[in-house]
Amino acid sequence: MNRFLRNLLIFSLLLGAGIYALRVQFGAAVVHPSAGWLLLFFAVLTGITFWLTWRAYQRNPESLMTAWFSTTALRLVLALGTIVTYLVRGGAKAGNSTWTFLGLFFLLYFLYTGFEVWNVVTNLRPFSKPGSEEV
Repeated sequence: MNRFLRNLLIFSLLLGAGIYALRVQFGAAVVHPSAGWLLLFFAVLTGITFWLTWRAYQRNPESLMTAWFSTTALRLVLALGTIVTYLVRGGAKAGNSTWTFLGLFFLLYFLYTGFEVWNVVTNLRPFSKPGSEEV
């Protein structure tokens, strides 16, 4: 668990540095003013979903896939709720850089989801049993 949190922190810092560099270079035309909050939202959301999956796995190792799919569904629902909240609160009005927000939002969503999948796959390799290839 500590290795995941360390990797999450490093990943978030690298993304934050990239977003900051783009913001300095191109300004609000490319990076939405809420980029820092979105980065924090996805870092915390990824940490929470990992923690929930880890707790469910500790209680019952057979429930790993159920827990992982449940937390993935929770991540999707919270992400959609965030987008709907942004749009309802006036994000869809002209001049509020809606496309910049949506582009950054989905980019971060897929990057953090990919990070989580990569981390799960790399951590499952030691648990693979040699010679247990089932067809």
